[in-house]
Amino acid sequence: MAISASFPDVSTQPDQGIETGDREFIPPARDRSSLILASYNIRYGVGSHLISSGLLRKLGINTPRPRPEAIALNLKTAARVFSDNSLLPQPDILALQEADKETGRAGGQHVAAKLANEMGVPYVHVGAGLPRGVEPVPREWWLNFEERIDLNDRGDTGIALLSRMPLRNVERIDLPWHKCPWRPRLAMGATFELAGQQVRLFNVHVDPHGPLDNQYQQVEALLENAEKFRGPRVIMGDFNTLSKEKAVEIRRLMESQDYATPFPTGTPTWRGAGLRFHADWIFTNGLSASRWGVVKPLNVSDHWPIWAEVALPIADLQSPN
Repeated sequence: MAISASFPDVSTQPDQGIETGDREFIPPARDRSSLILASYNIRYGVGSHLISSGLLRKLGINTPRPRPEAIALNLKTAARVFSDNSLLPQPDILALQEADKETGRAGGQHVAAKLANEMGVPYVHVGAGLPRGVEPVPREWWLNFEERIDLNDRGDTGIALLSRMPLRNVERIDLPWHKCPWRPRLAMGATFELAGQQVRLFNVHVDPHGPLDNQYQQVEALLENAEKFRGPRVIMGDFNTLSKEKAVEIRRLMESQDYATPFPTGTPTWRGAGLRFHADWIFTNGLSASRWGVVKPLNVSDHWPIWAEVALPIADLQSPN
């Protein structure tokens, strides 16, 4: 049974754990007719070797070392890729998942703030609000390679948006959970303007634990929230569809609510130990997506970034005066 009550308790945190960087947004050109959106589970910048690093930790070897310097270098690498137009068009909005804030496993780095600073853009970070001192229950063996945040670590993980566009009405969305109170999952919503039209964007990190029904409930909760906005919408992020069945069924659920994606089902966006899964998605409602891609050369995470160019349908574009 899913628990839908507010968790974690962020009532005492400033703005419910929503943190906005101090860099100013730059107003977009009014005649802008399309945007580049990208999504990246950055895995706190620790690198791409999820399974091998997990096996090494079991032997008492925790790489990379020294951690702060290694992650800082990885974030510089990611910033260069997202800025120089070589592997993908420069994103107007970049959604991050597993964007740790000053955790031990992230070498004390504030991943979203550091990456935003390197890219020269503003950011909004939503902290997960990890509970302190809560022991995790045993997980599926194939999910047990990830480095856990220490029970008494004062840092946090979370999701973020790095944006060259002004973002308004930023909202924290806690997702229903089953057996992971030590690792709450969440989404965030924000509104931006495209060709004079307000567009609602959602960044989500869905839980990989348990059966497909668990993920269904989290995605359905997000879709219910998205329905409150009657204009064009984008939902993107790490859906953790780590099987062919999950990828097919979650796509079917999104399409049943009139969302579309340019990504063919089965497009690899995550890899580990020779496995490839389609974990990350960009879905649109009331927008068209033309160009898209997966940035496979970037090795800062076990995920690859994905991107798509989105535009309003031609009939919706306003004619110049």
